[in-house]
Amino acid sequence: MKFLIKTILYTYLSCIAYIATAQSIAVNDSKSAQELIENVLIKSNCLVITNPVARGDTFTTGKASYGSFSNQGGSFPFSEGVVLSTWSAKHSENGPSAQDKAMNGDSRWSGDADLESALGIIAPYFTKNATVLEFDFIAKTDFISFNYIFASNEYRDYFPCEFSDGFAFLIKEKASSGPYKNIAVIPNSTIPVASTNVHPVVPPYNQLGVIRAGCPASNENYFEGYNNNLSPINYYGQTKVLNAQSAVISGITYHIKLVIADYRNEQYDSAVFLEAGSFAPKINLGPDQTLCFNEKTILDTGLPNSAYSYEWFKDGGGTSIGSTSTLEVDSPGTYSVNISLAAGCIAVGKVKISYKNPILKTLTQCGDSSGTALFDLTQMTSSVNISSNNSIKYYSDLSGTEITNPTTYKSTTNTVYASITSATAECLDFVELKLNVLTISNAVQTVTFCDNDAIDDGTRVFHLTNEISPKITPAVAAPYLVEGYYSFLDDAVNKENKLNNNYTNIPNQNIFARVENGIDCYSIYEIELNVTAYNTTSPNIINEVIINDFSGNNSVEIKTIGTGPFEYSLDGITFQDESLFTNVRPGDYIVYVRDNTSCGISTTKVYVLDYPRFFTPNADGYNDLWKIKNLDLYPMALITIFDRYGKLLKQLNATSSGWNGSYNGIPLPADDYWFHIKLADSKTIKGHFSLKR
Repeated sequence: MKFLIKTILYTYLSCIAYIATAQSIAVNDSKSAQELIENVLIKSNCLVITNPVARGDTFTTGKASYGSFSNQGGSFPFSEGVVLSTWSAKHSENGPSAQDKAMNGDSRWSGDADLESALGIIAPYFTKNATVLEFDFIAKTDFISFNYIFASNEYRDYFPCEFSDGFAFLIKEKASSGPYKNIAVIPNSTIPVASTNVHPVVPPYNQLGVIRAGCPASNENYFEGYNNNLSPINYYGQTKVLNAQSAVISGITYHIKLVIADYRNEQYDSAVFLEAGSFAPKINLGPDQTLCFNEKTILDTGLPNSAYSYEWFKDGGGTSIGSTSTLEVDSPGTYSVNISLAAGCIAVGKVKISYKNPILKTLTQCGDSSGTALFDLTQMTSSVNISSNNSIKYYSDLSGTEITNPTTYKSTTNTVYASITSATAECLDFVELKLNVLTISNAVQTVTFCDNDAIDDGTRVFHLTNEISPKITPAVAAPYLVEGYYSFLDDAVNKENKLNNNYTNIPNQNIFARVENGIDCYSIYEIELNVTAYNTTSPNIINEVIINDFSGNNSVEIKTIGTGPFEYSLDGITFQDESLFTNVRPGDYIVYVRDNTSCGISTTKVYVLDYPRFFTPNADGYNDLWKIKNLDLYPMALITIFDRYGKLLKQLNATSSGWNGSYNGIPLPADDYWFHIKLADSKTIKGHFSLKR
């Protein structure tokens, strides 16, 4: 009996956990065609709907093969919508009571001839168990679309290689006698969406001893994945969210027929899920575009400018950038438009605009003292793939001001442009050509450094390449090279007596940098080396000093204010880049921090405490007392000394002269003794030391 109770309880709790985890969709199969279309699928005033019809299973009492669905908090991507299925719509729900996925509709439930025609299904094959939702509509724009997911129980075994239930979204002008157009297709194709057309690789399958060959993947990027018993819907697999769309003519009446049916027999059912509110008129701004560099384009809604109100946005921003039916675009981004067509009806359009990037090139020439040089712009063509069939033009700006003398173009440091025309290319290739002028600088450039050699005499050791080169103007980078540094201008001109990289300057000395770009192009820059002594007039640099003492591996860590770079010292002589000092001996120190940008220096006094590891009370006047130096920094400190058996021998305060190694006036033997130090902040330090005689 106990086992039975435990089994029932376990089953009950498992079901509760399963329900909480699965979070299935909920299906309502009692809505009429008009309710499904107007209140769920469309939910706006943007379409005029007439003649709604829904039909499907008439053989299962109290059950319909169509209905509305709502997401109960699970992973299904639609919050609500319409479901059309080839079995009872309620079977689409997943959960502990999920219907067997191999169940099927009534064999007397017929298929649909329009679907068979649209999918090219011919005798002896046919469809079964068709569910249809159809209606007439008049749109207020020239474009409609809606979002959907196809799910099927034929996503199993080897079935996607051979079998697929069929569905189609069929549309045509109501007055037309021509065929329907199916818009439920793979994007940018006419291939119908089906489990045979959207699936991953299907491996070989052993069916009762018969090996089915399997098949390669087909449009796998549109397949969402296989489902399990925790999935929100009761189908083996499903596609990703897809979009069906069609151009229409505003004011014309169209008929749309949404239909799904089993293929060949009523087994292994399927469904299509339509997102609520997604069937709506949209603004077709055309496909995403990649424009040529410096090109403009006009985005056109195709609607009258004065008939409606328009709001244009870029990259999801909340500020409108346009209020007419068209928008001129001259920069990359994602552009969208909201158009108020009527009360409660806003049509939306979106398009992404990209640009072909220009080719980036650089030309460098030596110039005169005014910073002007003579450039042969055609030198650029040697590094750009230009054939004899191409033509090239040069422009001083993007407005199209042509340069008529490209081989003798006089310019300061600037940017010009070149367009390369090809008979076969859709776009002009543009080159953004940076012109760099190397000039002899008349103005002396001053570079300032701190006097970091501990002697405030205006001199220090420089590593010229690492310290001076990054600070001079122009910034030196390829194709620029700092050839070297010289004490005199003539030496720089003649490339004689180059200074060593590790160079100690003379106070108030100027040196000369020679910058080259090729053998025949160089400039010389005079540089004043300003060596400044550290000073204490700048704001305090030290934020706090963290002391880790009484540890045997005492450390001092210095926290600073600002970004530095800083150097740190405990003696004012030896500095280091790291703010942490380890293995610090007990004693009092002056902490130094110097800022190598502002040449400021800050100091503060700190104490590192530790206890003696031994003492020798032999009255020789040296190390006769066990005493902690500088403990008076903690006036509330209390020291308690014990022998190895825990017997209390002595208590000392912060100002005590120390312990002489006796108890009640009797000298204690050489041995190890233990102590506790309790500080004012409740910190307790424990250790031991040796008494030697």
